[in-house]
Amino acid sequence: MSDKESYLGKVQDVNGTNVSVSLSKDSLSGFIYIDGQGYRAGQIGSFVRIPIGFNNLFGIISQIGASASPLYIDENTQVDNRWLRIQLIGEAQRNGSFQRGLSQYPTIGDNVHLVSEKELKQIYGQPNEGYFVKVGHISNADSIPALIDINKLITRHSAVVGTTGSGKSTTVASLISALSDSNKYPSARIIMLDLHGEYGRCLKDRANIYKVNADSIVDEKELYIPYWALNFDELSEVCFGGIDSEKERNILLEKIQKVKSESIKIYSRNGSNQDTLSADSPIPFNLHSLWHQLYTETFGTYIKTQGKQPLETLAYETLADGTELKGNALSGVPPIFKNVSNEAGATKINYLPTPLTLGKQLQALGSKLRVPRYDFIFKPGEWTPSIDGDIEKDLDELLKGWIGDKPVTILDLSGVPSDILKTIIGAVLRILYEALFWARNLSQGGRHRPLLIVMEEAHNYLNSQNDSMASRMVKRIVKEGRKYGIGTMVVTQRPSEIDPTILSQCGTFFALRLNNSSDRNHITSAMSDNLDGLTSMLPILKTGECIVLGEAVKLPMRTSVIPPPKDRRPDSQDPVVYDILPQDESMNPGGWNIYPEKEPNYAEVIEAWRSQSPRISKVKL
Repeated sequence: MSDKESYLGKVQDVNGTNVSVSLSKDSLSGFIYIDGQGYRAGQIGSFVRIPIGFNNLFGIISQIGASASPLYIDENTQVDNRWLRIQLIGEAQRNGSFQRGLSQYPTIGDNVHLVSEKELKQIYGQPNEGYFVKVGHISNADSIPALIDINKLITRHSAVVGTTGSGKSTTVASLISALSDSNKYPSARIIMLDLHGEYGRCLKDRANIYKVNADSIVDEKELYIPYWALNFDELSEVCFGGIDSEKERNILLEKIQKVKSESIKIYSRNGSNQDTLSADSPIPFNLHSLWHQLYTETFGTYIKTQGKQPLETLAYETLADGTELKGNALSGVPPIFKNVSNEAGATKINYLPTPLTLGKQLQALGSKLRVPRYDFIFKPGEWTPSIDGDIEKDLDELLKGWIGDKPVTILDLSGVPSDILKTIIGAVLRILYEALFWARNLSQGGRHRPLLIVMEEAHNYLNSQNDSMASRMVKRIVKEGRKYGIGTMVVTQRPSEIDPTILSQCGTFFALRLNNSSDRNHITSAMSDNLDGLTSMLPILKTGECIVLGEAVKLPMRTSVIPPPKDRRPDSQDPVVYDILPQDESMNPGGWNIYPEKEPNYAEVIEAWRSQSPRISKVKL
């Protein structure tokens, strides 16, 4: 290819990384043919090169026409419209590899050339390098694979953003499928926080799926998050909805530390001792018996008896047969005490001396202990402690199931009660972070086997207006996780609602179609590249097409992502109102053009509603 064929114009103005170019009169004559390949010259988003000595500077066209002129334009100024504005992004030696950043700038009069497809192949990387993973191809250049550097993608954090219906979930599924290829990456570790149960179908061949009220028919496993693995603040949020009073907080903190101390006296735990123990330590203890004890100390009454302590003579209400109503700790049933009585001649019944002031908190916890929806945390199967703190399985088995078995683990959080969802997400992230942080020098630590955490629907719990447990934990991970092999992928349809601290730490962006201007501005301000001209293309991207920018790619690239097969796509497709395919061929059977059932069964609707699951006895997915 000769430079004459690809010539566009000359540099006329340089302002930082913005370069204004006056176009040659011959350069916009329709198509330019280079090596037999036709190119439209001057397309926004296309690449140009500026030869300087033995180096080539590369840039992206961000603006075309009179507004790209460096001259000040007002209503009385006549400006030629043959101008380009370029944003410089990197450089390369002749026939050498491309590098981001600049060691020099162009000067007035330097020639500007269109970049051919052959040159783009050199720039974008070599498909055979193991650290590159293919996710699609460059738009309008099917022969050039879209390659992502996983060394930069995983630990430098990333974000997938796009309006509903832009192909966001399918893009995430394609990325995770490529990253979890067992032949290429046999030690991959990916954990997904799936709020709506979308990804089980598309990744089931390589993933463990954990869900509250799991369905064994579709090979799901029961999700358990042991309450004793939570730190004190998380446990307070889950049990009581938070504690405002410093006095009440200190009382509970001391009580929990005491029962954990008693637990390790009976069952020693490697790494724990009385000197290092705190209320945050992940030591098993029986919360139900602690609740029952605290309830008694808060609401209890007693019969004053000579020579006995008040707790030895508690005044329980009785049934007609004399059975005392002592409650049931395991079931969350509280004891019932007799009312205080000081009548002459009657048995004297008094409140316990110095009762605890935890009435509201204990009643809140008791109601949760009685509701089966909270069993995944308060009765966590084989991780449920006995009265004295013994357990069948420890946290090593929990972590092995989450991040040590299959390359992908999906935590389906659709069954988690909404009032504790953000706290549970924060707790899960903290458990993972602390485990890999403290094990950073071990073979299963994050430095030896990095972990990618994918957070779907992140705007629901990483809102900039909400200082939730989840938000605080994610901020910590994106700031510090890189050093310990913990990376995040934030997936959202509303990036403007995500805390700016989190987005600013994302090194790579997969930006799909974004129609909302505030969302686009949020992405532009968060990106490390000065490419606002490129992000202006976001509203016109096709479904499944994205602009990949940041550290994991050598050059920003407009990419067509390869979707998974139809039977391996996320369960997030839009319902079809009018389906042109026959029912036996359609992926979304139904629609307004199909005759309804003669006798529709709405009893099934109520069954699914009451069971809080779309999979009732009739439905097999």
